[in-house]
Amino acid sequence: MSPFASLALLALTFMAAAGSAQAQSVALAGRMGDRALLVVNGTPYTVAVGAAGGGVKLLRWLNEDAEVELASGRVRLRVGGTPAQLGAVATAPPREIVMAAGSGGHFMPEGAINGRTARFMVDTGATLVAIGRDEALRLGLDLSNASKGISQTANGPVPVEIVVLDRIRVAGVEINNVGAAIVPQTLPFVLLGNSFLSRFQMRRVNDVMQLTLK
Repeated sequence: MSPFASLALLALTFMAAAGSAQAQSVALAGRMGDRALLVVNGTPYTVAVGAAGGGVKLLRWLNEDAEVELASGRVRLRVGGTPAQLGAVATAPPREIVMAAGSGGHFMPEGAINGRTARFMVDTGATLVAIGRDEALRLGLDLSNASKGISQTANGPVPVEIVVLDRIRVAGVEINNVGAAIVPQTLPFVLLGNSFLSRFQMRRVNDVMQLTLK
């Protein structure tokens, strides 16, 4: 059997597997010189370096691995290796938070800190996100390496612990590395200050606030 026939047979095998599972994926079925035989969602494409097939671009060869570019980023493929999944490609991550004012005119979205649920209140006057110490412990935050600081409040100076939160998620929008102040008193909400808000363009129309990632 010729190499080309072998490649064709391998491609048909990938097509059958993809069709039966209805997988949304890209696999490397073989190499012909500098061209790659890619199987994208069950359809074979012969792709040269710098060209694309089925929405997948062949960037270069790394020995026998093909580096390809998907809408979600770059991956390396190997003949017989695990196909790269395309399931998350179609939908871009959200970039906008829309909130309606609640009682008292406050914006109080729900979300998560480091993957744990939290209730927020937008506070445009706060420099950092502010969290009560008991809430910080509930969230599992590590305060052992926190920096010490002083926050000036309406009631005078308050000692705080400064940390960096790995991630805050609100309405599906996630921001990484957000500065936060842990205050000793109990707070009914996590105050969403400017260390989070400054990552967005802010627009308010009547009782609706729109935050769009910069």
